[in-house]
Amino acid sequence: MRVGIIGNGLAGVIAAKTLRESGFEGEVEIFAREKYPYYPRPNLIEHLAGRLPAERLFAFPESWYAERRIRVRPETPVRRIVLDPLGAELSSGQTIPCDHLLLADGASSFIPPMSGADKKGVFTLRTWDDALGILDYLREHREAAVLGGGLLGLEIARALAARGVRVRVVEFFDRLLPRQLDAQGAALLKEQVEKSGISVRLSTTTEEILGADQAAGLRFKDGATMEADIVVVAAGVKPNLDLARGAGLAVERGVIADDSLRTSHPRIYAAGDNVQHRGRVYGIIPAAFEQAQAAAANILGREKPYAGTVPSNTLKVAGLYLTAAGLAVPDADGYEELRKEDPERGLYKKIVLEGGRLVGAVWMGTKEGAPQVSKAVSLKADVSSFKNEILEDGFDFSRL
Repeated sequence: MRVGIIGNGLAGVIAAKTLRESGFEGEVEIFAREKYPYYPRPNLIEHLAGRLPAERLFAFPESWYAERRIRVRPETPVRRIVLDPLGAELSSGQTIPCDHLLLADGASSFIPPMSGADKKGVFTLRTWDDALGILDYLREHREAAVLGGGLLGLEIARALAARGVRVRVVEFFDRLLPRQLDAQGAALLKEQVEKSGISVRLSTTTEEILGADQAAGLRFKDGATMEADIVVVAAGVKPNLDLARGAGLAVERGVIADDSLRTSHPRIYAAGDNVQHRGRVYGIIPAAFEQAQAAAANILGREKPYAGTVPSNTLKVAGLYLTAAGLAVPDADGYEELRKEDPERGLYKKIVLEGGRLVGAVWMGTKEGAPQVSKAVSLKADVSSFKNEILEDGFDFSRL
């Protein structure tokens, strides 16, 4: 029996690892688009900032794959999924027959419609080659604009600033981290970001990247301009769906997968940033990890249903630790929100309750209690008896 895995990112490698740890003795083959072994994407930020050397970028040594009899084919993208008999057609024209396939080909950086996005000096950050390209360009270019004030955009801005680059963040929405922070928390974060030397421009749409053949600045929808000789676009990602569509699989915003992570084909599964499960596309590391483990178990017939992932993100920006878990910014009525703020300390805490149960939280400016509150959110813990105490420093979460 052969399991073919399309994609060498987190979902693909964790699925292969899970298959072997589950005692699977058949062939495990990973088809990789990149020439490098698997590396966690957050390592790209640390490498870009100069805090992680290249030799520590990768998750596993080459011997790890050999010891587990996981065959990785680098620089071998799959051109087409063949359905009868099931297999992966490579760009070389060769078709590798497979008993089961796992679609784990992830997502690609999204670039909003704007003129000049193809000019030299315009980058996204999704691969190690992207990071290497940015680092090479920084040798002679030191005025950076980061388009996007979400998690990735702020992490990129922090990394560039650590290199001594002048950085300005441009965000379409009226606040930073619009998915994780309400207006009150975002205002505090903006203040701290700007104190660190990174300027922020909100409610701004970029219409054109200026310059002849290379980036020289930005022109905004309101007519204003900004100088920048390097532009990094961090405007989100879009799932890679060409293979799924070409195979006739059910696709909407992502590849539709059921609770077993099976697609509309009985022997093709999906995991990672390309998956749409119960109408939701996650695009986050915890979901990719959990989906990969569940998909591997179900490929082996071991029935491990996937019920969804409670989003949880942690980053450090402008010296502030920030954790956002679950429904941090409710978009409907019926929720109770409690807050604690200390601007001098850069502290902002918030919990979101539904019927007394904890469904969302924001912990900014401190690490203390962040893992515990994230776990409580994932469990939808009943905190009705403690809701006025949870936000206090030193709260004992074992009381829940």
